[in-house]
Amino acid sequence: MPVDGVVERDTGPAGDPGRARMLDELYAAVVHDRSGGTPLRSLVSESWQRSLAADIDPERRTPPITYDRRESRARLSAHPLHTVMPLLRSNLVSIADEAMHVVLVTDADGVVLWREGASAVLRPADRVGLVEGSRWSEDAMGTNAMGTTLAVGRPVQIHSTEHLVRTIHAWTCVAAPVHDPDTGRIIGAIDITGPRRTIHPAMLALVTTTAQLAENQLRAQLAIADERMRLRNMPHLQSLRGTAGALVTPSGRVVAGEPYGWWPERVPIVDGADRIELADGRRLLVEPLAEGYLLREISRRSVLPHGSSRATAVPEAPAPERHALALRFMGDGTPRAVLDGTPIPMTLRPAETLAALALHPEGLTAERLAYLLYGDDGNQTTVRGEIHRLRASIGADVLKTRPYRLDATVETDFGAVRRALESGRVADAIRACAGPLLPRSDAPEIRAVRDELEAALRRAVLDSDDVDLLHTFGAHPLGRDDLEVHERLADLLPAGDPRRSVAESRVARLLAE
Repeated sequence: MPVDGVVERDTGPAGDPGRARMLDELYAAVVHDRSGGTPLRSLVSESWQRSLAADIDPERRTPPITYDRRESRARLSAHPLHTVMPLLRSNLVSIADEAMHVVLVTDADGVVLWREGASAVLRPADRVGLVEGSRWSEDAMGTNAMGTTLAVGRPVQIHSTEHLVRTIHAWTCVAAPVHDPDTGRIIGAIDITGPRRTIHPAMLALVTTTAQLAENQLRAQLAIADERMRLRNMPHLQSLRGTAGALVTPSGRVVAGEPYGWWPERVPIVDGADRIELADGRRLLVEPLAEGYLLREISRRSVLPHGSSRATAVPEAPAPERHALALRFMGDGTPRAVLDGTPIPMTLRPAETLAALALHPEGLTAERLAYLLYGDDGNQTTVRGEIHRLRASIGADVLKTRPYRLDATVETDFGAVRRALESGRVADAIRACAGPLLPRSDAPEIRAVRDELEAALRRAVLDSDDVDLLHTFGAHPLGRDDLEVHERLADLLPAGDPRRSVAESRVARLLAE
Protein backbone atom coordinates (compact mmCIF):
# COMPACT_ATOMS: atom_id res chain seq x y z
CA MET A 1 0.00 0.00 0.00
CA PRO A 2 1.46 3.42 -0.88
CA VAL A 3 2.29 5.94 1.84
CA ASP A 4 2.04 9.65 0.89
CA GLY A 5 1.75 8.66 -2.75
CA VAL A 6 4.92 6.55 -2.83
CA VAL A 7 4.44 3.23 -4.66
CA GLU A 8 6.37 0.22 -3.40
CA ARG A 9 8.73 -1.45 -5.85
CA ASP A 10 8.38 -5.07 -6.86
CA THR A 11 11.53 -6.66 -5.44
CA GLY A 12 11.15 -9.84 -7.47
CA PRO A 13 11.18 -13.48 -6.41
CA ALA A 14 13.36 -14.46 -3.48
CA GLY A 15 14.70 -17.48 -5.35
CA ASP A 16 16.03 -15.53 -8.39
CA PRO A 17 19.80 -16.37 -8.52
CA GLY A 18 20.63 -13.22 -10.49
CA ARG A 19 18.85 -10.99 -8.01
CA ALA A 20 20.51 -12.80 -5.08
CA ARG A 21 23.96 -12.13 -6.62
CA MET A 22 23.07 -8.47 -7.12
CA LEU A 23 21.96 -8.11 -3.49
CA ASP A 24 25.11 -9.85 -2.26
CA GLU A 25 27.27 -7.51 -4.34
CA LEU A 26 25.34 -4.47 -3.13
CA TYR A 27 25.67 -5.64 0.47
CA ALA A 28 29.44 -6.15 0.07
CA ALA A 29 29.82 -2.74 -1.57
CA VAL A 30 27.96 -0.94 1.20
CA VAL A 31 30.00 -2.71 3.89
CA HIS A 32 33.23 -1.83 2.09
CA ASP A 33 32.30 1.82 1.60
CA ARG A 34 31.13 2.35 5.18
CA SER A 35 33.64 4.20 7.40
CA GLY A 36 36.54 3.53 5.13
CA GLY A 37 36.07 -0.24 5.14
CA THR A 38 35.59 -0.61 8.90
CA PRO A 39 33.44 -3.73 9.39
CA LEU A 40 29.93 -3.41 10.69
CA ARG A 41 29.05 -4.37 14.24
CA SER A 42 28.27 -8.06 14.39
CA LEU A 43 24.71 -7.22 15.49
CA VAL A 44 24.22 -5.17 12.33
CA SER A 45 26.05 -7.46 9.90
CA GLU A 46 24.08 -10.48 11.10
CA SER A 47 20.86 -8.50 10.75
CA TRP A 48 21.83 -7.47 7.21
CA GLN A 49 22.45 -11.11 6.36
CA ARG A 50 19.00 -12.08 7.65
CA SER A 51 17.41 -9.16 5.79
CA LEU A 52 19.12 -9.96 2.49
CA ALA A 53 18.20 -13.62 2.85
CA ALA A 54 14.58 -12.40 3.13
CA ASP A 55 15.09 -10.56 -0.21
CA ILE A 56 14.86 -7.05 1.24
CA ASP A 57 15.73 -4.44 -1.37
CA PRO A 58 18.06 -1.73 0.08
CA GLU A 59 16.33 0.72 -2.28
CA ARG A 60 12.90 -0.04 -0.85
CA ARG A 61 10.94 3.09 -0.04
CA THR A 62 8.41 2.22 2.70
CA PRO A 63 7.32 -0.77 4.77
CA PRO A 64 4.25 -2.84 3.90
CA ILE A 65 1.00 -1.72 5.52
CA THR A 66 -0.70 -4.57 7.37
CA TYR A 67 -3.62 -2.69 8.95
CA ASP A 68 -5.12 0.76 8.60
CA ARG A 69 -4.84 3.08 11.58
CA ARG A 70 -8.30 2.33 12.90
CA GLU A 71 -7.69 -1.42 12.87
CA SER A 72 -4.28 -0.92 14.47
CA ARG A 73 -5.85 0.90 17.39
CA ALA A 74 -8.50 -1.81 17.73
CA ARG A 75 -5.76 -4.43 17.80
CA LEU A 76 -3.87 -2.45 20.44
CA SER A 77 -6.96 -2.45 22.67
CA ALA A 78 -6.95 -6.28 22.54
CA HIS A 79 -3.16 -6.62 22.90
CA PRO A 80 -1.46 -7.43 26.26
CA LEU A 81 0.53 -4.17 26.03
CA HIS A 82 -2.71 -2.17 26.13
CA THR A 83 -2.76 -2.46 29.93
CA VAL A 84 0.68 -0.81 30.26
CA MET A 85 0.10 2.04 27.81
CA PRO A 86 -0.36 4.63 30.62
CA LEU A 87 3.11 3.65 31.87
CA LEU A 88 4.62 3.99 28.39
CA ARG A 89 2.99 7.34 27.80
CA SER A 90 4.10 8.77 31.13
CA ASN A 91 7.68 7.55 30.71
CA LEU A 92 8.32 8.33 27.07
CA VAL A 93 5.95 10.73 25.34
CA SER A 94 6.96 13.96 27.09
CA ILE A 95 10.63 13.18 26.55
CA ALA A 96 10.01 12.35 22.90
CA ASP A 97 8.11 15.61 22.42
CA GLU A 98 10.93 17.68 23.87
CA ALA A 99 13.66 15.78 22.02
CA MET A 100 11.85 15.77 18.64
CA HIS A 101 11.40 12.00 18.49
CA VAL A 102 8.64 9.53 17.75
CA VAL A 103 7.62 6.75 20.17
CA LEU A 104 6.24 3.54 18.69
CA VAL A 105 4.87 0.28 20.07
CA THR A 106 4.70 -2.85 17.91
CA ASP A 107 3.26 -6.31 18.27
CA ALA A 108 5.39 -9.46 18.07
CA ASP A 109 5.27 -9.32 14.25
CA GLY A 110 6.70 -5.81 14.14
CA VAL A 111 3.41 -4.14 13.20
CA VAL A 112 3.12 -0.65 14.69
CA LEU A 113 0.07 -0.49 16.95
CA TRP A 114 0.62 2.96 18.44
CA ARG A 115 2.62 6.09 17.64
CA GLU A 116 3.03 9.45 19.36
CA GLY A 117 5.67 12.12 19.22
CA ALA A 118 6.73 15.61 18.36
CA SER A 119 4.46 17.09 15.69
CA ALA A 120 7.47 18.43 13.78
CA VAL A 121 8.76 14.91 13.10
CA LEU A 122 5.43 13.17 12.46
CA ARG A 123 5.20 14.39 8.85
CA PRO A 124 8.68 13.13 7.85
CA ALA A 125 7.92 9.96 9.81
CA ASP A 126 4.81 9.52 7.66
CA ARG A 127 6.91 9.77 4.51
CA VAL A 128 9.10 6.79 5.52
CA GLY A 129 6.15 4.74 6.76
CA LEU A 130 6.59 5.16 10.53
CA VAL A 131 2.82 4.96 10.97
CA GLU A 132 0.27 2.74 12.71
CA GLY A 133 -0.29 -0.46 10.79
CA SER A 134 3.11 -0.56 9.05
CA ARG A 135 5.22 -3.67 9.53
CA TRP A 136 8.88 -3.19 10.55
CA SER A 137 10.06 -6.75 11.06
CA GLU A 138 13.43 -7.53 9.45
CA ASP A 139 11.78 -9.64 6.75
CA ALA A 140 9.56 -6.67 5.86
CA MET A 141 11.87 -3.63 6.15
CA GLY A 142 15.37 -4.96 6.79
CA THR A 143 17.62 -3.89 9.63
CA ASN A 144 15.90 -1.42 11.98
CA ALA A 145 15.63 -1.20 15.75
CA MET A 146 12.05 -2.50 15.97
CA GLY A 147 12.61 -5.47 13.69
CA THR A 148 16.08 -6.30 15.00
CA THR A 149 15.12 -6.17 18.68
CA LEU A 150 12.30 -8.63 17.90
CA ALA A 151 14.76 -10.84 16.02
CA VAL A 152 17.50 -10.95 18.69
CA GLY A 153 15.37 -10.54 21.82
CA ARG A 154 17.42 -7.77 23.42
CA PRO A 155 17.61 -3.93 23.33
CA VAL A 156 19.34 -2.49 20.25
CA GLN A 157 20.27 0.83 18.66
CA ILE A 158 20.48 1.15 14.87
CA HIS A 159 22.17 4.33 13.70
CA SER A 160 21.71 6.00 10.32
CA THR A 161 23.57 3.97 7.65
CA GLU A 162 23.33 0.81 9.77
CA HIS A 163 19.80 0.55 8.37
CA LEU A 164 19.88 -1.67 5.33
CA VAL A 165 17.20 0.34 3.53
CA ARG A 166 18.65 3.66 2.33
CA THR A 167 15.36 5.55 2.78
CA ILE A 168 15.78 5.53 6.55
CA HIS A 169 19.47 6.48 6.71
CA ALA A 170 18.39 9.90 8.00
CA TRP A 171 16.99 8.25 11.13
CA THR A 172 18.42 6.62 14.25
CA CYS A 173 16.29 4.36 16.41
CA VAL A 174 16.50 2.49 19.71
CA ALA A 175 14.18 -0.32 20.75
CA ALA A 176 13.69 -2.98 23.41
CA PRO A 177 11.52 -6.10 23.40
CA VAL A 178 8.74 -6.78 25.91
CA HIS A 179 8.29 -10.38 27.06
CA ASP A 180 5.14 -12.13 28.24
CA PRO A 181 5.75 -13.01 31.93
CA ASP A 182 3.59 -16.12 31.51
CA THR A 183 5.23 -17.77 28.49
CA GLY A 184 8.48 -15.82 28.18
CA ARG A 185 7.73 -15.11 24.52
CA ILE A 186 8.22 -11.65 23.03
CA ILE A 187 4.87 -9.89 22.67
CA GLY A 188 6.06 -6.61 21.19
CA ALA A 189 8.66 -3.87 21.12
CA ILE A 190 9.02 -0.29 22.36
CA ASP A 191 10.90 2.08 20.05
CA ILE A 192 12.11 5.67 19.98
CA THR A 193 13.06 7.00 16.55
CA GLY A 194 14.36 10.42 15.59
CA PRO A 195 16.60 12.31 13.17
CA ARG A 196 20.06 10.81 13.30
CA ARG A 197 21.72 13.82 14.96
CA THR A 198 19.18 14.11 17.79
CA ILE A 199 19.24 10.67 19.44
CA HIS A 200 21.04 10.85 22.78
CA PRO A 201 23.02 7.79 24.01
CA ALA A 202 20.80 7.70 27.11
CA MET A 203 17.75 6.89 24.96
CA LEU A 204 18.71 3.22 24.78
CA ALA A 205 18.84 3.01 28.59
CA LEU A 206 15.50 4.82 28.80
CA VAL A 207 13.77 2.43 26.40
CA THR A 208 15.34 -0.59 28.09
CA THR A 209 14.22 0.54 31.54
CA THR A 210 10.71 1.30 30.29
CA ALA A 211 10.43 -2.16 28.74
CA GLN A 212 11.52 -3.70 32.03
CA LEU A 213 8.95 -1.62 33.93
CA ALA A 214 6.27 -2.76 31.47
CA GLU A 215 7.25 -6.40 32.05
CA ASN A 216 7.16 -5.87 35.82
CA GLN A 217 3.66 -4.39 35.56
CA LEU A 218 2.52 -7.30 33.38
CA ARG A 219 4.04 -9.70 35.93
CA ALA A 220 2.09 -8.02 38.75
CA GLN A 221 -1.11 -8.24 36.71
CA LEU A 222 -0.41 -11.92 36.07
CA ALA A 223 0.05 -12.56 39.79
CA ILE A 224 -3.30 -10.92 40.49
CA ALA A 225 -4.97 -12.99 37.76
CA ASP A 226 -3.41 -16.17 39.19
CA GLU A 227 -4.69 -15.27 42.64
CA ARG A 228 -8.19 -14.74 41.31
CA MET A 229 -8.07 -18.00 39.37
CA ARG A 230 -7.00 -19.88 42.49
CA LEU A 231 -9.71 -18.24 44.56
CA ARG A 232 -12.46 -19.02 42.08
CA ASN A 233 -11.36 -22.56 41.23
CA MET A 234 -9.91 -23.94 44.45
CA PRO A 235 -13.19 -25.78 45.22
CA HIS A 236 -12.57 -27.89 42.09
CA LEU A 237 -9.16 -28.89 43.46
CA GLN A 238 -10.50 -29.51 46.95
CA SER A 239 -13.26 -31.70 45.52
CA LEU A 240 -10.64 -34.29 44.49
CA ARG A 241 -10.43 -35.29 48.19
CA GLY A 242 -6.87 -36.60 48.30
CA THR A 243 -6.38 -37.46 44.62
CA ALA A 244 -3.40 -35.61 43.17
CA GLY A 245 -4.59 -32.66 41.12
CA ALA A 246 -3.67 -29.21 39.87
CA LEU A 247 -5.15 -25.98 38.55
CA VAL A 248 -3.47 -25.01 35.29
CA THR A 249 -3.65 -21.86 33.16
CA PRO A 250 -4.48 -22.11 29.44
CA SER A 251 -0.73 -21.87 28.75
CA GLY A 252 -0.02 -24.93 30.91
CA ARG A 253 1.39 -23.14 33.96
CA VAL A 254 0.52 -24.77 37.30
CA VAL A 255 -0.91 -22.20 39.73
CA ALA A 256 -1.97 -24.62 42.49
CA GLY A 257 -1.44 -28.30 43.08
CA GLU A 258 -1.93 -31.06 45.59
CA PRO A 259 0.15 -32.54 47.03
CA TYR A 260 2.44 -29.54 47.41
CA GLY A 261 5.80 -29.83 45.63
CA TRP A 262 4.60 -32.73 43.48
CA TRP A 263 4.02 -30.75 40.28
CA PRO A 264 6.32 -29.27 37.63
CA GLU A 265 6.12 -25.58 36.86
CA ARG A 266 4.40 -26.35 33.54
CA VAL A 267 2.55 -29.25 31.97
CA PRO A 268 2.11 -29.93 28.24
CA ILE A 269 -1.52 -29.05 27.56
CA VAL A 270 -2.74 -29.96 24.07
CA ASP A 271 -5.91 -28.32 22.76
CA GLY A 272 -8.78 -30.81 22.73
CA ALA A 273 -6.89 -33.57 24.58
CA ASP A 274 -8.69 -35.06 27.57
CA ARG A 275 -5.57 -36.85 28.87
CA ILE A 276 -1.88 -36.03 29.06
CA GLU A 277 1.18 -37.86 30.31
CA LEU A 278 4.08 -36.29 32.18
CA ALA A 279 7.71 -37.21 31.57
CA ASP A 280 7.80 -39.37 34.72
CA GLY A 281 4.89 -41.52 33.52
CA ARG A 282 2.09 -39.90 35.48
CA ARG A 283 -1.17 -39.93 33.54
CA LEU A 284 -3.57 -37.07 34.06
CA LEU A 285 -7.18 -36.41 33.17
CA VAL A 286 -7.71 -32.90 31.73
CA GLU A 287 -10.97 -31.19 32.69
CA PRO A 288 -11.60 -27.78 31.05
CA LEU A 289 -12.56 -24.92 33.36
CA ALA A 290 -13.84 -21.48 32.45
CA GLU A 291 -10.31 -20.02 32.74
CA GLY A 292 -7.93 -22.98 32.47
CA TYR A 293 -7.88 -26.66 33.37
CA LEU A 294 -8.22 -29.01 36.32
CA LEU A 295 -5.80 -31.94 36.17
CA ARG A 296 -6.28 -35.09 38.18
CA GLU A 297 -4.02 -38.12 38.34
CA ILE A 298 -5.40 -41.27 36.76
CA SER A 299 -2.49 -43.69 37.14
CA ARG A 300 1.26 -44.06 37.08
CA ARG A 301 2.79 -46.27 34.40
CA SER A 302 4.70 -49.35 35.41
CA VAL A 303 8.43 -48.66 35.46
CA LEU A 304 11.01 -51.01 33.98
CA PRO A 305 13.96 -51.60 36.34
CA HIS A 306 17.31 -51.21 34.60
CA GLY A 307 18.09 -54.32 32.56
CA SER A 308 14.62 -55.83 32.89
CA SER A 309 12.82 -57.12 29.81
CA ARG A 310 9.27 -56.67 31.05
CA ALA A 311 7.31 -54.07 32.90
CA THR A 312 7.21 -54.37 36.65
CA ALA A 313 5.14 -52.16 38.86
CA VAL A 314 7.30 -50.29 41.33
CA PRO A 315 5.52 -50.18 44.68
CA GLU A 316 5.13 -46.74 46.14
CA ALA A 317 5.71 -46.02 49.78
CA PRO A 318 2.42 -45.46 51.60
CA ALA A 319 1.64 -41.81 52.04
CA PRO A 320 1.91 -40.65 55.64
CA GLU A 321 -1.41 -39.97 57.33
CA ARG A 322 -2.17 -36.26 57.20
CA HIS A 323 -3.34 -34.11 60.06
CA ALA A 324 -6.98 -33.02 59.98
CA LEU A 325 -7.70 -29.36 60.70
CA ALA A 326 -11.27 -28.05 60.98
CA LEU A 327 -11.95 -24.29 61.07
CA ARG A 328 -15.25 -22.76 62.13
CA PHE A 329 -14.85 -19.03 61.57
CA MET A 330 -18.37 -17.98 60.58
CA GLY A 331 -20.97 -16.87 63.07
CA ASP A 332 -20.88 -15.00 66.36
CA GLY A 333 -17.29 -13.82 66.12
CA THR A 334 -15.70 -16.56 68.22
CA PRO A 335 -13.30 -18.51 65.95
CA ARG A 336 -12.97 -22.23 66.63
CA ALA A 337 -10.32 -24.65 65.41
CA VAL A 338 -9.99 -28.40 65.94
CA LEU A 339 -6.79 -30.29 65.09
CA ASP A 340 -7.03 -34.08 64.95
CA GLY A 341 -10.10 -33.97 67.20
CA THR A 342 -8.55 -31.63 69.77
CA PRO A 343 -9.84 -28.05 70.15
CA ILE A 344 -7.15 -25.37 69.69
CA PRO A 345 -7.47 -22.07 71.62
CA MET A 346 -8.02 -19.41 68.99
CA THR A 347 -8.11 -15.62 68.98
CA LEU A 348 -8.79 -13.28 66.07
CA ARG A 349 -5.24 -12.72 64.78
CA PRO A 350 -4.21 -16.37 64.40
CA ALA A 351 -7.69 -17.12 63.00
CA GLU A 352 -7.11 -14.51 60.27
CA THR A 353 -3.76 -16.10 59.45
CA LEU A 354 -5.25 -19.59 59.30
CA ALA A 355 -8.12 -18.37 57.13
CA ALA A 356 -5.71 -16.75 54.67
CA LEU A 357 -3.60 -19.92 54.51
CA ALA A 358 -6.71 -22.08 54.05
CA LEU A 359 -7.80 -19.84 51.18
CA HIS A 360 -4.36 -20.23 49.55
CA PRO A 361 -3.36 -23.89 49.95
CA GLU A 362 -0.55 -23.41 47.43
CA GLY A 363 1.25 -21.31 50.04
CA LEU A 364 2.06 -17.65 50.65
CA THR A 365 5.26 -15.67 51.03
CA ALA A 366 5.66 -13.45 54.08
CA GLU A 367 5.25 -10.41 51.85
CA ARG A 368 2.02 -11.68 50.29
CA LEU A 369 0.58 -12.81 53.62
CA ALA A 370 1.38 -9.41 55.14
CA TYR A 371 -0.49 -7.71 52.30
CA LEU A 372 -3.53 -10.00 52.61
CA LEU A 373 -3.76 -9.40 56.36
CA TYR A 374 -2.69 -5.76 56.68
CA GLY A 375 -2.88 -4.21 53.21
CA ASP A 376 -0.24 -1.80 51.96
CA ASP A 377 0.94 -1.20 55.56
CA GLY A 378 1.70 -4.88 56.06
CA ASN A 379 4.97 -5.71 57.79
CA GLN A 380 6.73 -9.00 57.11
CA THR A 381 8.30 -8.95 60.57
CA THR A 382 4.85 -8.85 62.17
CA VAL A 383 3.72 -11.75 60.00
CA ARG A 384 6.76 -13.83 60.89
CA GLY A 385 6.00 -13.28 64.56
CA GLU A 386 2.39 -14.39 64.08
CA ILE A 387 3.53 -17.48 62.18
CA HIS A 388 6.04 -18.33 64.91
CA ARG A 389 3.33 -18.20 67.58
CA LEU A 390 0.85 -20.11 65.44
CA ARG A 391 3.38 -22.88 64.74
CA ALA A 392 3.92 -23.24 68.46
CA SER A 393 0.15 -23.67 68.85
CA ILE A 394 -0.68 -26.10 66.05
CA GLY A 395 2.72 -27.63 65.33
CA ALA A 396 5.52 -27.04 62.85
CA ASP A 397 4.52 -30.20 60.98
CA VAL A 398 1.11 -28.64 60.27
CA LEU A 399 2.22 -25.10 59.40
CA LYS A 400 5.11 -25.31 56.96
CA THR A 401 7.37 -22.48 55.80
CA ARG A 402 8.94 -21.39 52.51
CA PRO A 403 6.23 -20.67 51.57
CA TYR A 404 3.87 -20.57 54.53
CA ARG A 405 1.23 -23.27 54.01
CA LEU A 406 -0.93 -25.77 55.88
CA ASP A 407 0.22 -29.37 55.51
CA ALA A 408 -3.06 -30.96 56.59
CA THR A 409 -6.48 -31.91 55.34
CA VAL A 410 -8.24 -28.62 55.97
CA GLU A 411 -12.01 -28.38 56.23
CA THR A 412 -13.58 -24.95 56.70
CA ASP A 413 -17.12 -23.66 57.03
CA PHE A 414 -16.46 -20.81 54.59
CA GLY A 415 -15.09 -23.33 52.08
CA ALA A 416 -18.23 -25.45 52.49
CA VAL A 417 -20.44 -22.41 51.85
CA ARG A 418 -18.52 -21.52 48.71
CA ARG A 419 -18.65 -25.07 47.33
CA ALA A 420 -22.37 -25.36 48.01
CA LEU A 421 -23.08 -22.07 46.25
CA GLU A 422 -20.96 -23.01 43.23
CA SER A 423 -22.85 -26.28 42.85
CA GLY A 424 -26.25 -24.61 43.28
CA ARG A 425 -27.02 -26.15 46.69
CA VAL A 426 -28.39 -22.99 48.29
CA ALA A 427 -30.04 -24.72 51.26
CA ASP A 428 -26.75 -26.47 52.10
CA ALA A 429 -24.94 -23.12 51.87
CA ILE A 430 -27.34 -21.56 54.38
CA ARG A 431 -26.88 -24.51 56.75
CA ALA A 432 -23.08 -24.29 56.50
CA CYS A 433 -23.10 -20.53 57.10
CA ALA A 434 -23.55 -19.61 60.75
CA GLY A 435 -23.02 -15.91 60.06
CA PRO A 436 -20.37 -13.52 58.73
CA LEU A 437 -16.80 -14.74 58.30
CA LEU A 438 -14.74 -13.46 61.27
CA PRO A 439 -17.02 -10.43 61.68
CA ARG A 440 -14.54 -8.51 63.86
CA SER A 441 -11.74 -8.81 61.31
CA ASP A 442 -10.70 -5.86 59.14
CA ALA A 443 -7.99 -7.82 57.26
CA PRO A 444 -8.35 -7.06 53.51
CA GLU A 445 -8.47 -10.72 52.51
CA ILE A 446 -11.04 -11.61 55.16
CA ARG A 447 -13.22 -8.60 54.30
CA ALA A 448 -13.13 -9.48 50.62
CA VAL A 449 -14.11 -13.13 51.14
CA ARG A 450 -16.70 -12.20 53.76
CA ASP A 451 -18.38 -9.71 51.39
CA GLU A 452 -18.15 -12.17 48.49
CA LEU A 453 -19.82 -15.01 50.42
CA GLU A 454 -22.55 -12.83 51.89
CA ALA A 455 -23.39 -11.24 48.54
CA ALA A 456 -23.35 -14.59 46.72
CA LEU A 457 -25.57 -16.28 49.32
CA ARG A 458 -28.05 -13.41 49.36
CA ARG A 459 -28.26 -13.28 45.57
CA ALA A 460 -28.72 -17.05 45.31
CA VAL A 461 -31.63 -16.90 47.78
CA LEU A 462 -33.31 -13.96 46.05
CA ASP A 463 -32.86 -15.43 42.57
CA SER A 464 -34.44 -18.72 43.67
CA ASP A 465 -37.89 -17.27 44.49
CA ASP A 466 -38.18 -20.28 46.81
CA VAL A 467 -40.34 -19.31 49.79
CA ASP A 468 -38.73 -21.93 52.04
CA LEU A 469 -35.23 -20.64 51.25
CA LEU A 470 -36.39 -17.04 51.67
CA HIS A 471 -38.00 -17.85 55.02
CA THR A 472 -34.91 -19.70 56.25
CA PHE A 473 -32.62 -16.88 55.15
CA GLY A 474 -34.96 -14.28 56.66
CA ALA A 475 -34.40 -15.90 60.05
CA HIS A 476 -30.63 -16.15 59.44
CA PRO A 477 -28.20 -13.58 60.93
CA LEU A 478 -27.32 -12.42 57.41
CA GLY A 479 -30.96 -12.01 56.30
CA ARG A 480 -32.75 -10.96 59.47
CA ASP A 481 -32.59 -7.25 58.62
CA ASP A 482 -32.67 -7.55 54.84
CA LEU A 483 -35.66 -5.55 53.63
CA GLU A 484 -35.68 -6.97 50.10
CA VAL A 485 -35.72 -10.56 51.40
CA HIS A 486 -38.75 -9.94 53.62
CA GLU A 487 -40.56 -7.96 50.93
CA ARG A 488 -40.04 -10.78 48.43
CA LEU A 489 -41.21 -13.32 51.03
CA ALA A 490 -44.37 -11.31 51.79
CA ASP A 491 -45.14 -11.08 48.06
CA LEU A 492 -44.69 -14.81 47.40
CA LEU A 493 -46.44 -16.30 50.45
CA PRO A 494 -50.16 -17.01 50.04
CA ALA A 495 -52.62 -15.08 52.18
CA GLY A 496 -53.38 -18.01 54.47
CA ASP A 497 -49.74 -18.79 55.29
CA PRO A 498 -48.92 -17.67 58.86
CA ARG A 499 -45.39 -16.79 57.74
CA ARG A 500 -46.77 -13.97 55.59
CA SER A 501 -47.93 -11.86 58.54
CA VAL A 502 -44.54 -12.29 60.17
CA ALA A 503 -42.82 -11.17 56.96
CA GLU A 504 -45.14 -8.17 56.60
CA SER A 505 -44.51 -7.20 60.22
CA ARG A 506 -40.72 -7.40 59.62
CA VAL A 507 -41.06 -5.24 56.49
CA ALA A 508 -42.99 -2.60 58.42
CA ARG A 509 -40.39 -2.56 61.20
CA LEU A 510 -37.49 -2.25 58.79
CA LEU A 511 -39.19 0.55 56.88
CA ALA A 512 -39.86 2.39 60.15
CA GLU A 513 -36.20 2.12 61.10
